[in-house]
Amino acid sequence: MTVGEEVKSPIVQILKRLHDRLAKSNDGEVASYIPELAKANPDWFGISIATLDGKVYEVGTTRQTFTIQSISKPLVYGLALEIHGTERVGKFVGVEPTGDAFNSISLEEGTGRPLNPMINAGAIATSSLAMGPNPEESFARVLSTISGYAGRSLGIDKTVFESERETGHRNRAIGHMLRNYDILTGPPEPALDLYFKQCSIELDCRDLALVGATLANGGINPITNQRVV
Repeated sequence: MTVGEEVKSPIVQILKRLHDRLAKSNDGEVASYIPELAKANPDWFGISIATLDGKVYEVGTTRQTFTIQSISKPLVYGLALEIHGTERVGKFVGVEPTGDAFNSISLEEGTGRPLNPMINAGAIATSSLAMGPNPEESFARVLSTISGYAGRSLGIDKTVFESERETGHRNRAIGHMLRNYDILTGPPEPALDLYFKQCSIELDCRDLALVGATLANGGINPITNQRVV
Protein backbone atom coordinates (compact mmCIF):
# COMPACT_ATOMS: atom_id res chain seq x y z
CA MET A 1 0.00 0.00 0.00
CA THR A 2 1.15 3.57 -0.60
CA VAL A 3 1.45 5.98 2.33
CA GLY A 4 -1.64 7.85 1.15
CA GLU A 5 -3.71 4.67 0.92
CA GLU A 6 -2.56 3.64 4.39
CA VAL A 7 -3.62 6.94 5.95
CA LYS A 8 -7.07 6.68 4.37
CA SER A 9 -7.58 3.01 5.21
CA PRO A 10 -10.26 2.43 7.86
CA ILE A 11 -8.53 -0.84 8.72
CA VAL A 12 -5.34 0.98 9.74
CA GLN A 13 -7.31 3.51 11.77
CA ILE A 14 -9.11 0.70 13.63
CA LEU A 15 -5.80 -1.08 14.24
CA LYS A 16 -4.24 2.12 15.59
CA ARG A 17 -7.08 2.59 18.07
CA LEU A 18 -6.82 -1.03 19.10
CA HIS A 19 -3.05 -0.78 19.47
CA ASP A 20 -3.28 2.39 21.56
CA ARG A 21 -5.75 0.74 23.92
CA LEU A 22 -3.94 -2.57 24.34
CA ALA A 23 -0.40 -1.14 24.52
CA LYS A 24 -1.16 -0.05 28.08
CA SER A 25 -1.70 -3.64 29.23
CA ASN A 26 1.21 -5.17 31.15
CA ASP A 27 -0.42 -8.43 32.21
CA GLY A 28 1.44 -11.73 31.95
CA GLU A 29 5.13 -12.46 31.58
CA VAL A 30 7.51 -13.15 28.72
CA ALA A 31 8.26 -16.81 28.04
CA SER A 32 11.10 -18.19 30.15
CA TYR A 33 10.95 -21.95 29.55
CA ILE A 34 13.87 -21.36 27.19
CA PRO A 35 16.35 -19.02 28.97
CA GLU A 36 17.13 -16.91 25.91
CA LEU A 37 13.42 -16.10 25.36
CA ALA A 38 13.26 -14.42 28.76
CA LYS A 39 15.35 -11.56 27.34
CA ALA A 40 12.47 -10.36 25.11
CA ASN A 41 11.24 -6.81 25.72
CA PRO A 42 7.61 -6.99 26.93
CA ASP A 43 6.93 -3.58 25.37
CA TRP A 44 7.32 -4.96 21.84
CA PHE A 45 3.81 -4.90 20.41
CA GLY A 46 2.68 -4.82 16.81
CA ILE A 47 -0.41 -5.85 14.86
CA SER A 48 -0.30 -6.93 11.23
CA ILE A 49 -3.05 -8.17 8.92
CA ALA A 50 -2.45 -9.63 5.45
CA THR A 51 -5.34 -10.11 3.03
CA LEU A 52 -5.78 -12.59 0.19
CA ASP A 53 -5.34 -9.83 -2.39
CA GLY A 54 -1.86 -9.05 -1.10
CA LYS A 55 -2.49 -5.98 1.05
CA VAL A 56 -0.73 -5.75 4.40
CA TYR A 57 -1.92 -3.45 7.19
CA GLU A 58 0.33 -2.92 10.19
CA VAL A 59 0.75 -0.74 13.27
CA GLY A 60 3.26 -0.73 16.10
CA THR A 61 6.42 -2.80 16.37
CA THR A 62 5.70 -5.11 13.44
CA ARG A 63 9.27 -5.45 12.14
CA GLN A 64 10.83 -6.63 15.39
CA THR A 65 12.03 -10.18 14.79
CA PHE A 66 11.31 -13.08 17.12
CA THR A 67 11.65 -16.85 16.86
CA ILE A 68 8.78 -18.80 15.35
CA GLN A 69 8.72 -21.53 18.03
CA SER A 70 5.57 -23.70 17.91
CA ILE A 71 4.13 -21.81 14.95
CA SER A 72 6.56 -23.90 12.90
CA LYS A 73 4.66 -27.09 13.76
CA PRO A 74 1.78 -26.90 11.24
CA LEU A 75 4.13 -25.61 8.53
CA VAL A 76 6.58 -28.50 8.87
CA TYR A 77 3.64 -30.89 9.15
CA GLY A 78 2.49 -29.60 5.77
CA LEU A 79 5.98 -30.20 4.40
CA ALA A 80 5.94 -33.79 5.68
CA LEU A 81 2.57 -34.33 4.01
CA GLU A 82 3.98 -32.98 0.74
CA ILE A 83 6.91 -35.38 0.91
CA HIS A 84 5.19 -38.56 2.11
CA GLY A 85 1.42 -38.16 1.72
CA THR A 86 -1.27 -38.45 4.37
CA GLU A 87 -1.27 -42.24 4.66
CA ARG A 88 2.40 -42.61 5.53
CA VAL A 89 2.49 -39.55 7.82
CA GLY A 90 -0.60 -40.86 9.59
CA LYS A 91 1.28 -43.99 10.59
CA PHE A 92 3.66 -41.90 12.68
CA VAL A 93 1.53 -38.93 13.84
CA GLY A 94 -2.20 -38.88 14.60
CA VAL A 95 -4.71 -36.04 14.26
CA GLU A 96 -6.67 -36.35 17.51
CA PRO A 97 -6.86 -33.46 20.01
CA THR A 98 -5.41 -34.08 23.46
CA GLY A 99 -6.46 -31.16 25.64
CA ASP A 100 -2.99 -31.46 27.19
CA ALA A 101 -0.11 -28.99 27.38
CA PHE A 102 2.09 -28.51 24.30
CA ASN A 103 4.97 -30.35 25.96
CA SER A 104 2.90 -33.24 27.31
CA ILE A 105 3.96 -36.79 26.54
CA SER A 106 0.72 -37.82 24.84
CA LEU A 107 1.37 -41.07 22.99
CA GLU A 108 -1.16 -43.55 21.65
CA GLU A 109 -1.41 -46.58 23.89
CA GLY A 110 0.28 -49.60 22.37
CA THR A 111 1.83 -47.89 19.35
CA GLY A 112 3.58 -44.90 20.92
CA ARG A 113 2.29 -42.71 18.07
CA PRO A 114 1.92 -39.03 19.09
CA LEU A 115 -1.74 -38.01 19.05
CA ASN A 116 -1.28 -34.92 16.87
CA PRO A 117 1.47 -32.81 15.25
CA MET A 118 0.87 -29.73 17.43
CA ILE A 119 2.24 -31.22 20.64
CA ASN A 120 6.02 -31.47 20.91
CA ALA A 121 6.04 -35.26 20.56
CA GLY A 122 4.11 -35.03 17.29
CA ALA A 123 6.23 -32.13 16.05
CA ILE A 124 9.47 -34.02 16.69
CA ALA A 125 8.07 -37.00 14.78
CA THR A 126 6.99 -34.65 11.99
CA SER A 127 10.46 -33.09 11.83
CA SER A 128 11.95 -36.55 11.39
CA LEU A 129 9.63 -37.10 8.41
CA ALA A 130 10.79 -33.81 6.85
CA MET A 131 14.46 -34.75 7.04
CA GLY A 132 16.64 -35.06 3.97
CA PRO A 133 19.80 -37.13 3.43
CA ASN A 134 21.91 -34.91 5.73
CA PRO A 135 21.36 -32.28 8.46
CA GLU A 136 22.26 -29.32 6.24
CA GLU A 137 19.82 -30.28 3.49
CA SER A 138 17.14 -31.09 6.05
CA PHE A 139 17.22 -27.63 7.59
CA ALA A 140 17.62 -25.91 4.22
CA ARG A 141 14.38 -27.55 3.06
CA VAL A 142 12.48 -26.49 6.19
CA LEU A 143 13.90 -22.96 6.06
CA SER A 144 13.03 -22.62 2.37
CA THR A 145 9.46 -23.74 3.03
CA ILE A 146 8.86 -21.32 5.89
CA SER A 147 10.57 -18.52 3.92
CA GLY A 148 8.08 -19.21 1.13
CA TYR A 149 5.21 -18.61 3.53
CA ALA A 150 6.74 -15.31 4.64
CA GLY A 151 7.62 -14.25 1.11
CA ARG A 152 11.26 -13.50 1.92
CA SER A 153 14.46 -15.28 2.94
CA LEU A 154 14.48 -15.99 6.67
CA GLY A 155 17.32 -16.94 8.98
CA ILE A 156 17.89 -18.53 12.35
CA ASP A 157 18.61 -17.05 15.78
CA LYS A 158 21.66 -19.14 16.65
CA THR A 159 21.64 -18.00 20.28
CA VAL A 160 18.08 -19.22 20.79
CA PHE A 161 18.91 -22.47 18.99
CA GLU A 162 21.84 -23.14 21.31
CA SER A 163 19.71 -22.25 24.34
CA GLU A 164 16.99 -24.66 23.19
CA ARG A 165 19.47 -27.43 22.51
CA GLU A 166 21.24 -27.00 25.86
CA THR A 167 18.06 -26.94 27.96
CA GLY A 168 15.69 -29.15 25.92
CA HIS A 169 15.95 -32.16 28.23
CA ARG A 170 12.23 -32.92 28.15
CA ASN A 171 12.16 -32.84 24.36
CA ARG A 172 15.24 -35.04 24.29
CA ALA A 173 13.45 -37.53 26.55
CA ILE A 174 10.44 -37.43 24.22
CA GLY A 175 12.74 -38.12 21.28
CA HIS A 176 14.14 -41.23 22.95
CA MET A 177 10.64 -42.43 23.80
CA LEU A 178 9.66 -42.04 20.15
CA ARG A 179 12.74 -44.01 19.15
CA ASN A 180 11.75 -46.75 21.61
CA TYR A 181 8.45 -47.16 19.74
CA ASP A 182 10.13 -46.87 16.29
CA ILE A 183 8.24 -43.66 15.56
CA LEU A 184 11.73 -42.29 15.02
CA THR A 185 13.49 -44.89 12.90
CA GLY A 186 17.01 -43.62 13.57
CA PRO A 187 18.98 -41.88 16.32
CA PRO A 188 16.87 -39.13 17.95
CA GLU A 189 19.50 -36.37 17.88
CA PRO A 190 19.24 -35.38 14.16
CA ALA A 191 15.44 -35.04 14.41
CA LEU A 192 15.75 -33.12 17.68
CA ASP A 193 18.35 -30.76 16.22
CA LEU A 194 16.10 -30.08 13.23
CA TYR A 195 13.18 -29.43 15.59
CA PHE A 196 15.24 -27.04 17.74
CA LYS A 197 16.42 -25.23 14.59
CA GLN A 198 12.98 -24.87 13.05
CA CYS A 199 11.70 -23.36 16.30
CA SER A 200 14.60 -20.87 16.19
CA ILE A 201 13.78 -19.44 12.74
CA GLU A 202 13.38 -15.67 12.96
CA LEU A 203 10.45 -13.74 11.49
CA ASP A 204 8.44 -10.65 12.34
CA CYS A 205 4.77 -9.76 12.75
CA ARG A 206 4.34 -8.94 9.05
CA ASP A 207 5.87 -12.28 8.06
CA LEU A 208 3.50 -14.08 10.40
CA ALA A 209 0.49 -12.33 8.87
CA LEU A 210 1.63 -13.55 5.44
CA VAL A 211 2.03 -17.09 6.78
CA GLY A 212 -1.65 -17.03 7.73
CA ALA A 213 -2.68 -15.41 4.45
CA THR A 214 -0.77 -18.06 2.48
CA LEU A 215 -2.62 -20.83 4.28
CA ALA A 216 -5.94 -19.03 3.77
CA ASN A 217 -5.10 -18.60 0.08
CA GLY A 218 -4.86 -22.31 -0.59
CA GLY A 219 -1.10 -22.46 -0.06
CA ILE A 220 -0.19 -19.59 -2.43
CA ASN A 221 1.61 -16.55 -1.01
CA PRO A 222 -0.66 -13.60 -1.98
CA ILE A 223 2.29 -11.26 -2.62
CA THR A 224 4.83 -13.48 -4.39
CA ASN A 225 2.22 -15.82 -5.92
CA GLN A 226 4.53 -18.71 -5.03
CA ARG A 227 2.80 -22.00 -4.23
CA VAL A 228 4.27 -23.06 -0.90
CA VAL A 229 2.08 -26.02 -0.05
